[in-house]
Amino acid sequence: MNFPTDRIYHADHLWAQEQADGSWLIGLTDYAQDQLGSVIFVDMPEQGTQFEQGQSCASIESVKVTSEAIMPISGTVRAINDALAETPELLNTAPYGEGWLIRVTALPYDAAACMNSDAYAAMIGA
Repeated sequence: MNFPTDRIYHADHLWAQEQADGSWLIGLTDYAQDQLGSVIFVDMPEQGTQFEQGQSCASIESVKVTSEAIMPISGTVRAINDALAETPELLNTAPYGEGWLIRVTALPYDAAACMNSDAYAAMIGA
């Protein structure tokens, strides 16, 4: 399993990475995509939608199950990853790169509910 150190993680298996422009990319962890299996569809939110930390921001359907993507931080959606409409398997093949879910403008959130890569790896027993 891979857990890059340049982002924060949430117990619900999503990550958030601050970008140079102050926005945050949100995506699924390598562990989560492995547990889901082959992703076949992603139901994405509308641009401009505001989510609180802990709310579902997307629905991810795999060959095994449909799962909710839970926001690791609070934010307003600035962009969605349009590539996932045609290629949802990017969540499996590039969860920390091209397979990001949404880009948000962060709102105040509980930083104590997030963890670094080492703490996340310990939490899942990796």
